Amino acid sequence: MSKIMAEYIWIDGHQPTQKLRSKTKIIDGPITDVTQVPKWGFDGSSTRQAEGNHSDCLLYPVYLIQDPIRGGENVLIMCEVFNPDGTPHESNRRAGLRHISEQYKTHEPLFGIEQEYTLFQGRSPLGWPDGGYPAPQGPFYCGVGSDEVFGRELVEEHLELCLEAGLGISGINAEVMPGQWEFQVGPLAPLEVSDEVWLARWLLYRIGEDYGVSATLHPKPVKGDWNGAGAHANFSTKTMREDGGLKFVKEACKKLGKKHKEHIAVYGAHNEERLTGLHETCSIDDYRYGVSDRGASVRIPMITASDGKGYLEDRRPAANMDPYVVCAKLIETVCEE
Repeated sequence: MSKIMAEYIWIDGHQPTQKLRSKTKIIDGPITDVTQVPKWGFDGSSTRQAEGNHSDCLLYPVYLIQDPIRGGENVLIMCEVFNPDGTPHESNRRAGLRHISEQYKTHEPLFGIEQEYTLFQGRSPLGWPDGGYPAPQGPFYCGVGSDEVFGRELVEEHLELCLEAGLGISGINAEVMPGQWEFQVGPLAPLEVSDEVWLARWLLYRIGEDYGVSATLHPKPVKGDWNGAGAHANFSTKTMREDGGLKFVKEACKKLGKKHKEHIAVYGAHNEERLTGLHETCSIDDYRYGVSDRGASVRIPMITASDGKGYLEDRRPAANMDPYVVCAKLIETVCEE
């Protein structure tokens, strides 16, 4: 038996957008299953999750991956936050998704999350001239060359680390605004995709420390004529993926429209700055869906329309959205009878 480093990762109580926290515990290894990882605690008064006179909060390990930074047998552990009495903490959104996933498991929901983010060095997006602006956006999306793409070394390392850790990352690309990138996770079941998006975010922030670069998920990191940052949610159920599923995709789109305001309310803070009706978005006050329409609230991909089955893409979630909340809301709205 050897000693290993276990990095306990959890989501704090910060509002309006929760932040990641983590700390290291030395435990006996090797660890092959999350059930082998002991519960732990932390000072909730320092994470906006408790008062100072009653500050203990509990960490319940729920998802385990190998630590690709420290290497060896060391591990990263996604945790849920619980109160001392064993009930889920009010900041614990994963507990709600657990319930929803179990309630609608016969629908076999799958998700793919497209996580956009913007790299900053100091107060400016990476690669932007000091006190000025780059050329207008246009050549930067999926670009190549040192005059069009900034931060690739960090992004490539992040991709490699995610793969080494066993995360279900499915791609990366440079985005429309210079200094902006995207990675995709999935398709996976709701709890898995959400855990892995949070873990991939943690890895991004952590290696950013080594480069002196920070990644922000703000949906409109630069004001003006620049694209915002979203986290498009690709979603399907068993019936959508089967022959004739296009009918169910369209029914889902109609259901989502009836609860548009409810979804917007939980799709990320400051999203009104991004959903303006410009820059490949639909206005936050409107709802529409369409085939291959990147200006729609919800897009039916061309491949879904041509195959007659597949998935939909909800383009409304902001980059800073909580995947636990977004997945739960989509399942509830679409699968509810």
